[in-house]
Amino acid sequence: MRGKTMSSRFRLVLRTSLGFAALGVGSSVCGAGVVALLLLLQGLPSEVGDRGWILGVTAAGIVALSLIVGTLWTAWLQRRTAVWFVFGRPPTKAEAELALRLPVDMGIVSGTLWLIGTIVLGALARVLGSWMDALGMALVIGLGGLTTVGLTYLAAEWVARPVMTIALKVTPPKGTLRVTVRTRVVVTWSLASGVPFLGVLLVAAPPDLGQGDHVASLIMLSAIGLGVGAIGTGLLAKAVATPLHRLRVALDEIARGNKEIVVEVDDSSEIGLLQTSVNDLAAGLREQERMRDLFGRHVGDEVARHALEYGASLSGDVREVTALFVDVVDSTALASRTPPEELVKTLNRFFTSVVHAVGARGGLVNKFQGDAALCVFGAPTRLADAPTAALSAARAIRDAVQETGELDLGIGVASGRVFAGQLGTSSRFEYTVIGDAVNEAARLTEYAKSADGRILASEAVLEAALENERSHWKPYAELELRGRQEPTHAWEASVLSPE
Repeated sequence: MRGKTMSSRFRLVLRTSLGFAALGVGSSVCGAGVVALLLLLQGLPSEVGDRGWILGVTAAGIVALSLIVGTLWTAWLQRRTAVWFVFGRPPTKAEAELALRLPVDMGIVSGTLWLIGTIVLGALARVLGSWMDALGMALVIGLGGLTTVGLTYLAAEWVARPVMTIALKVTPPKGTLRVTVRTRVVVTWSLASGVPFLGVLLVAAPPDLGQGDHVASLIMLSAIGLGVGAIGTGLLAKAVATPLHRLRVALDEIARGNKEIVVEVDDSSEIGLLQTSVNDLAAGLREQERMRDLFGRHVGDEVARHALEYGASLSGDVREVTALFVDVVDSTALASRTPPEELVKTLNRFFTSVVHAVGARGGLVNKFQGDAALCVFGAPTRLADAPTAALSAARAIRDAVQETGELDLGIGVASGRVFAGQLGTSSRFEYTVIGDAVNEAARLTEYAKSADGRILASEAVLEAALENERSHWKPYAELELRGRQEPTHAWEASVLSPE
C-alpha cells in the first residue's frame, strides 16, 4: 500500500513537472513565433538590409538560450516542492509558501527572459537600423512577452493546483493575500483586450512602425486577441467557477443538515478564504451539535430546548406535574459488598431502564441522585395525560429491574402544582422542579421499598389517570408521610404488570 501511494505521488509530481515544462517551452516557442511573424508582416526592422541574418541568428540564439535557462530555472523551482510531495510528508511553512509562489515565480521566469530578449534585440536593431526600428522591435517583443507572461501565470495556477492544495493545508489563506481574483481579472483583461488593442494602436496610429502590410498585421492582432482571450477567459472561468460550484454544493449539504462536509482548499485568493470560511462554518456547527448533544445528555433534550428557547434566565412557572421518584433498596450495603466499578456498571444498567421507560412516555429524568432518580411528567414539555404516563413508566421500570434481578427498588408517584424552571445564580443554574408533589413522591418511595408491588402512588394520581391504567392498581394504606400534615391515601401497583 505504501509503495502504491508513493508511486501515485511520483506520477502526480511527474505529471505536474511535465506540465510546467510543456507550459514553459510551449509558451516561449509560440510567443517567439508570433512575434517573429508580426515583425515580418510589419517589415521590421526596415533599414537592416543584407545584415538581417545577424538579427535572425541573434534572435534564434536568444530563444534557444531562453529555453535552456527557463527549463533549468523551472526545474530548480519545482525541486523545492517535489521532495516533500514525493515522500508524502507535509511541507514546512517555508516550503508551503514557496510552493504557493510557483505561478508567480513562473511568470517572473518568463518575464525575465522576454525582457532580456527585448533589450538585446531592441539594441541590436538600433545598431543595425534606426531608432524607429529599435522602438518598433522593442514594442512588438514587449507586447509578445506580456502576453506570454500572462498566459504562463494563469496556466501555472492550473498546473500547480495539486501541489498548492497540500501547501494550503499548512498555510491557509488569511490576512494579506498573495493572489486576488482582481489580479486574475486584470491579467485576463490584458490578454483579451489590453495587449491586442495596444498592438492595434501601435500599428494603425502614427508614426508608422515598419513598412509592411498594416492590414495583415491588424488581422493577425485581432486573431491573437480572440485566441489568447478565449484561453485566458477559460482559465479564469475554471479558476473561479469550479470552486464556487463546489462551495454551493457544500453549502446545500450543510443546509440539509450534513455538517461533516469538508471543502478542499485549493486556491490562495479570496476563493480560498471563502473555502476556509465554509470549513470553519461546518466545524463550528459540528462543535455546536456536539455541545448541544452533551448538554442534552446532561440535562435532557427537553431541558436543552427550554434553555435554548428562554436563554440564561432564572425563570420558570407553576404548573401541574406528576413526579416519579425511584430509589435502590439498601444501597449502603450494596456499595460495601460491590467493587466500585461493578457498582457503577450495575447502576448504569438500572438508570438505562429508567431513562428508556420515562423517555418513551414523554417524561423527563430531571436528575440522578446517587442511586436514585427524580423524573417529571408535564414539565418542561406539557403532556395531555401526565398521571397515566407516570404510572405506566413506574411499572415499566419496576418490571425491567426485577427481570434482571440485580437490584431491588422502591418507586413513589405523586401529582400536584410545583415550580418548574431554572434555579440557582446567573453564573450557575439548573432546571428543576420544587413543590409538595416532589416531596410526596420521595416519601412514598421509602414505604414502597417494603410493599409487595414496590410502587406506591398517591390517590390524586390514580383519580387523574385513565381507567385502563387504574386497573393495574389497588388501594394500599393511609400513610402519615414525614413533613406532611394531611395523610396520603396510597395505591399499590399490582405485582404483575401485563402489557
